[in-house]
Amino acid sequence: MSVQVEKLEKNMAKLTIEVSAEEFKAALEKAYQKDKSKISVPGFRKGKAPRKMIEKMYGAGIFYEDAANIVIPDAYAKAATECGEEIVSQPQIDVTQIEEGKPFIFTAEVALKPVVTLGEYKGVEVEKTAVEVSEEDVDKEVDKERENNSRTIDVDDRGVENGDMIKLNFDGSVDGVPFEGGKAEDYPLTIGSGSFIPGFEDQLVGAKIGEDVEVHVTFPEEYHAAELKGKAAVFKCRVNEIKVKELPEADDEFAKDVSDFDTLAEYKDDIRAKLLEKKTAEAKREKQNKAVEKAVENATMEIPDAMVTEQVRRMADDFARRLQSQGLTMEQYMQFTGMTADKLLEQMKPEALKRIQNSLVLEAIAKAEAIEISDEKVDEEIAKMAESYKMEVEKLKELMGDYEKEQMKNDLAIQEAVDLITDAAVEVEAEAKAE
Repeated sequence: MSVQVEKLEKNMAKLTIEVSAEEFKAALEKAYQKDKSKISVPGFRKGKAPRKMIEKMYGAGIFYEDAANIVIPDAYAKAATECGEEIVSQPQIDVTQIEEGKPFIFTAEVALKPVVTLGEYKGVEVEKTAVEVSEEDVDKEVDKERENNSRTIDVDDRGVENGDMIKLNFDGSVDGVPFEGGKAEDYPLTIGSGSFIPGFEDQLVGAKIGEDVEVHVTFPEEYHAAELKGKAAVFKCRVNEIKVKELPEADDEFAKDVSDFDTLAEYKDDIRAKLLEKKTAEAKREKQNKAVEKAVENATMEIPDAMVTEQVRRMADDFARRLQSQGLTMEQYMQFTGMTADKLLEQMKPEALKRIQNSLVLEAIAKAEAIEISDEKVDEEIAKMAESYKMEVEKLKELMGDYEKEQMKNDLAIQEAVDLITDAAVEVEAEAKAE
């Protein structure tokens, strides 16, 4: 086998791969042995017809496609290693010569890892993220806990009010004709939630249990059911149940119930400290993101389209796996959201490009700064993973191959590069940056 590399524009390359006539002949024999039982030849039982007889009857090239599929994977893998180039996309294969007795020749068009020219990455200016915890922030957290500890009580001495949770019978019609999905009994609805057509919930305010109410609405022009868009409708409604949410008072007793503190003031102090810790961590991540973004802006590189396509494919595969973990297939997701595969992939492209740029620039910085990760550092990381997985360290090491350990080294080097440019970044106030 031989391989020739032709560099193309925008970090693309064409590998011309030649497989010997003897190897291709062996692949043809394999294809014949694999397929002969499926081919009928008059005068022979299936699987017993000689290869030459089959080729005479169906054409000399009958086994070419299968033979090519046998040869290409291994030949391409060897060529990708031998060519010495760092390939970052799936190959685009094109067969240029296929004939028994001659070398089998095909080309593989691939994207090559771009060269990054770094710009300024130390001391870049980034907008400062303020870390403040207001009383309003603390009160919101208290209110969330009050919501979590609320109880619902029945109301029967007044009409519906905004915020009430009701159960409702309704029967809708357009021009006196009922429509699909327009009828329900004991339907749960929170007034003011905006769950129904605009204006529907407002007209239920004041209605008492058992009272009949006519609600007049117009379906929005952008309504999902085409036959109802812009149509005026009448719903005959009856409220069956009214419930309200009762929240506990925010006082010392409440603090004792929901925390380890004796007073509301102590509970709020604890909330304030936790919010400060959380916002500080968020500000650090924000500074990291901004510093990396600046380093990428200051660098130059030419990203081949095929590399972006490959990254999008990986992201789509990850997305499909996440859906599957939630019990959904990609087909169901498309059906529920009205999304198409092409639209989803197109939406992923900007994020795919950003990930590629970030990764390339951070790798280049790690190389420029001679960042190297020791085996001891890798062992420390594996120990942390083992602890989180509740596994023995040696058992986890056994499960990890050389590739995984090398990938861990790369990831750790990139994180050190992130820390380096983040620590060196200069934070400026928004006003000063604008000037």
